[in-house]
Amino acid sequence: MSGDLSDYRKEIDRIDDEMLRLLNERSKSVIEIGKLKKQQDADANLHTPAREAAIIERLVRQNSGPFPSEAIRPVYREIMSASLSLEGPQKVAYLGPRATFTHMACMQKFGSSAQYIPANSIKDVFGEVERGRANFGVVPIENTTEGVVNHTLDMFIDSNLLIYGEILQEVSHHLMSKSGLMEEVKKIHSHPHAIAQCRSWLETNLPNVPVSEVASTARAAELCVDNPSLAAIASELASQLYGLKVIKARIEDNMNNVTRFLILSQKPPQRTGKDKTSLMLSVKDKVGALYDLLRPFASHGLSMTKIESRPSRRKAWEYIFFVDIEGHIEEDRVKKAVEEITGRCLFMKVLGSYPAHN
Repeated sequence: MSGDLSDYRKEIDRIDDEMLRLLNERSKSVIEIGKLKKQQDADANLHTPAREAAIIERLVRQNSGPFPSEAIRPVYREIMSASLSLEGPQKVAYLGPRATFTHMACMQKFGSSAQYIPANSIKDVFGEVERGRANFGVVPIENTTEGVVNHTLDMFIDSNLLIYGEILQEVSHHLMSKSGLMEEVKKIHSHPHAIAQCRSWLETNLPNVPVSEVASTARAAELCVDNPSLAAIASELASQLYGLKVIKARIEDNMNNVTRFLILSQKPPQRTGKDKTSLMLSVKDKVGALYDLLRPFASHGLSMTKIESRPSRRKAWEYIFFVDIEGHIEEDRVKKAVEEITGRCLFMKVLGSYPAHN
């Protein structure tokens, strides 16, 4: 195509019009699929991660450019989020309030068209899903800097919810205020974890400014709205929602700061071929018990990606182990390993087989 600027803009307008027409055509098919799903299983989750992954992988393979392949995922996340909202409301409970990193993780997975329900505690997130008031729940499970969130592990002991998926969210802390001027900052607010993760930067750059702990990074941002002398350490989303200006971006001491979140559901997801299985078990109190527990994983060629222990709270010195392995519970090698381990445990519980983060 040759011509001046107006010609190119007209061509872009024509393409945009066609894209809009095609999105509406796609939406009509989505609505029909939603009707069929409800006829087959009225209680089924409308969100199907296996199908979403297949769509994105196929499009990435077919992409010949110049549109960047890494942009396909966020674009189609929003298209599929809007499409799911046509089938029915997708209610997602999360550890609130708004603009926390858990909220950001939710939006990364479910897009902006989902209905988000902030909860006051991890226990409340479990409760929203258990009572059917939310289709899904999102809770933190571990951070590369702070380690495991023990309260989330403890909730699985008594809950019947399944792990439906996982989300890896990069944690970037920004210093922000109403004015965006560092010289005006007289006090800093943030969550204890965020403060700990930015300790060296604060000591180097603002050594004489007092730092105060609050319930969440979002609450810290909220406090800054009407007080220009306050600054917050919070997420980029918090700066947008509360109308704050970023003084300094990415002030975390460890640039490889990632939090892993779990998606909770009453229903299991479909098998994808790139799955992970989480188990909860208690071993008999005897010499070599843990070794006997782990041996079947190795003998069946299974990679164990994580193991954590927690006191059982039922008997002194009795521990519950949480184990993540690669593979799906329907695979023969996983099934056989679990069968072997079950006979060596006081109890065994499969917390879920779900798509591994990609």
